[in-house]
Amino acid sequence: MANSSADTETVFAYDHVDPYLVAGQQGDASDVHLGVSMPPLWRRYGRLEPIWSDAPALTAVDTERMAHAFLSEPQLARIAERGDVDFAYTPEFGRFRASVVRQRLGLDLVFRIINSRVRTMDELELPPHLKLLTQYHNGIVLVTGAVGSGKSTTLASLVEEVNRTRHDHIITLEDPIEYLFEPQGCHITQREVHAHTASFAAALRASLREDPDVIMVGEMRDLETIQLALTAAETGHLVLGTLHTGSAARTLDRVLDVFPTEQRGQIRVMLSESLRGIVSQQLVPRADGAGRVLALEILTNTPAVGNLIRDGKTFMLPGVMQTGKKQGMQLMDDALVELARQGIVAAEEAVARSEQRGVVRKSLGT
Repeated sequence: MANSSADTETVFAYDHVDPYLVAGQQGDASDVHLGVSMPPLWRRYGRLEPIWSDAPALTAVDTERMAHAFLSEPQLARIAERGDVDFAYTPEFGRFRASVVRQRLGLDLVFRIINSRVRTMDELELPPHLKLLTQYHNGIVLVTGAVGSGKSTTLASLVEEVNRTRHDHIITLEDPIEYLFEPQGCHITQREVHAHTASFAAALRASLREDPDVIMVGEMRDLETIQLALTAAETGHLVLGTLHTGSAARTLDRVLDVFPTEQRGQIRVMLSESLRGIVSQQLVPRADGAGRVLALEILTNTPAVGNLIRDGKTFMLPGVMQTGKKQGMQLMDDALVELARQGIVAAEEAVARSEQRGVVRKSLGT
């Protein structure tokens, strides 16, 4: 815990969110939760726990006061009208993705702590062959995983690799803007949904008239956005996007499922030709308790993969990925087994997070 119970009185004299966010930064947390009837919480290494031991619960008056201290008038008006607001909060000491919602007991405030410096692919220890995905001049690359699995960090590192190695126009479409990119070889335009544009789809449609080479779509969440992203990928742009899916095969099924049945044949053909790769990821607690480690599933498009997508046989992709290691492919279960064999993660953690638990258990001899 960040402080002993002796510090509690000082901590709860705070009328502003900033001291809690500083504590979260210093404690290496990923998120800070300030909710009614709960003590201040943080998420560290995937676990939600009190920031301070024996801390009293916040009241509705506490969270209301803190919200009014840092929200702008338009943001307060949005909460009054809709009951929630999401935005990037940028005090002098850092950058945070903020979410304020009105619930039964009052206002809850949740902050994602954003590492202000964009980390490179090498710093994240991503496989070197993933850099090949940033060298295409058209097609689509998808980074997928559950909420809090590090998708935004991986996506930002891909954009930074393009920024560092190419001389192109990059447009990022985000909700909200998280990482701030400093132009290196590229011209970079960053747009925030709600602040600079009405929706991802509207921003994506507009971006096609802005002479882009690379388009980053923070979240592909609806039919129109996915359709426009695929069209952009087909018409000479490299599109980098995210989806909340847990594996390469499920990602393709999710993309297809948003389309009407009569269009899916055409979309399968488009995907088979424009897909460059899918990176699915999890952050797994380390066995020694010192943080989390990235486990990756990687699909790269080959003639065999393209044929399966075109024929609607995505259920056969794991078999192709199992034999496609020379092309840089890897199944999540194999990544988990390797991490467990190296002693980086506990065997029971690897089994719990795997697709084929019986197979993984047998591989690890548990």
